[in-house]
Amino acid sequence: MKMEQIVLTEPDMQYADDIWAFRQEILDCDAECEDRFAGCISLDISTSAKEWITICELRKSEKTCGEAGTTVPSHMYLAVRSKDDRVIGIIDLRHHINHPVLGTWGGHCGYSVRPSERGKGFAREMLRLNILNAKALGIPKLLITCDENNKVSERVILANGGVYEKTIDVDGSRVKRYWISAAGDPA
Repeated sequence: MKMEQIVLTEPDMQYADDIWAFRQEILDCDAECEDRFAGCISLDISTSAKEWITICELRKSEKTCGEAGTTVPSHMYLAVRSKDDRVIGIIDLRHHINHPVLGTWGGHCGYSVRPSERGKGFAREMLRLNILNAKALGIPKLLITCDENNKVSERVILANGGVYEKTIDVDGSRVKRYWISAAGDPA
């Protein structure tokens, strides 16, 4: 099956209804998953798509990210399928990981794929496109992590050139750390 084309775009009100539908689908399908909103910072606690889009905008700058509850600026991207303009997933890109949690197990990005669109290769393409975003922002390599038992996420990381570093313990869970070069040369 040929991979459907997607693009990464920053959150915008034109996608407000679909962002909210994405959120509801995650809530309905992944209710038991603790990490169900990976890469969707604050989407779970936002009261509207507009509020979440505002938070995403604030998080982009070192000067305003504190207003959004963080000390580390980041960009949020919607993965939008080209053929029907549907939000397929959400992925973030943290500008740095000079933070105790991010530098240990949070990493540079997290991502979620809409439950009805999983298993189609979208996560792999989302991460590939986000690596290009990292390169454009001058981030030479990315720390990407996954739970030791999350084989799907591990395959996504490996398919994008992830180089295993080590497995660490985080609050009773085992987390694998991988590095991906954004510069085009080995990590």
